[in-house]
Amino acid sequence: MQRKLSGVFTPNLVPLKDNGEINEPELRRYVDWLIDRGVHGLYPNGSTGEFTRFTVEERRRIIRLVCEQCVPRGVPVLAGAAEANVKETIFACEAYHDYGATAVAIVAPFYYKLSSAAVYSYFKEIANHSPIDVTLYNIPMFASPIDVPTITRLAEECPRIVGIKDSSGDVANMLRMISAIRPHRPEFCFLTGWEAVLVPMMMIGCDGGTHATSGVVPELTRRIYDLASRGQYVQAMPLQAKLVELFDVMLHSIEFPEGFRAGVELRGFSMGRGRQPLDQSQRVDLERIRQSLSCIMSEFGVVDPPAEGCLARHRSGSVDLPGELMISQIAQAVAKTLQAQRMTS
Repeated sequence: MQRKLSGVFTPNLVPLKDNGEINEPELRRYVDWLIDRGVHGLYPNGSTGEFTRFTVEERRRIIRLVCEQCVPRGVPVLAGAAEANVKETIFACEAYHDYGATAVAIVAPFYYKLSSAAVYSYFKEIANHSPIDVTLYNIPMFASPIDVPTITRLAEECPRIVGIKDSSGDVANMLRMISAIRPHRPEFCFLTGWEAVLVPMMMIGCDGGTHATSGVVPELTRRIYDLASRGQYVQAMPLQAKLVELFDVMLHSIEFPEGFRAGVELRGFSMGRGRQPLDQSQRVDLERIRQSLSCIMSEFGVVDPPAEGCLARHRSGSVDLPGELMISQIAQAVAKTLQAQRMTS
């Protein structure tokens, strides 16, 4: 890898036509729009991109289209290469290397719950045969977890493995990984995949993240990243709280990732109906969610508020905490973790 992966990588959604096929012109327009609004790279075929709902051929096509828009502009592509077995994953690595992707992201084995030794062997086999750099994707809610000893061993033994994307949201565990690996592999990248902890993760040394909200409000996620990378955490934390409010509405109000599709449509794109069927009650909920999203996003200045106006909404206490108090709480948690590490070492 010529340069370390860092910054905001967008796990982009895929616009669809009325017949359910990929809307190629709209996907190209969407990728260009994301780049123009400051995202550092694209992450096609991620969870937000619904990779499991596309065929192998469609997943290849999505990566090819994104690379065609990004590579000429020097924008890195972290291509999702999560297939169900080693052989298909290596085939994907070969294809995405040929398309010009910067690196691939590979999830730990899913469906079967595997031991740490089996997870290690899986990634080791792929790293030994991949022509493209590999980032590991830790998402324990859906796949076998990648624990700290396993990732440390892989980082030590496999130069082809250049980083990890962690979607657990576990700040303490990320700190353990960074502490174990960075002294020996300073070029190894650490990306968070959970919006709610972007700033805390960067405070402990993360290089950025892959965030679904960056596909909806790329201006906001880029602003948060820029502030955090300069150490301006007091300014970054209130924006982090606003991002969490938007994230929670899109994530928890309806089937994932329909809320994010609704958000992208509010930015002027035709996303079509997702591959997952929705019943009539869910379609009604989606209209209500669009109104809520319009209200929140209008506060960022990226869309107009709905004509019928916005109702007052409840915010969690964390939204109103002063930035200094948030930082103090995070710093105390980090110090407690470091102290526990020293006691057990």
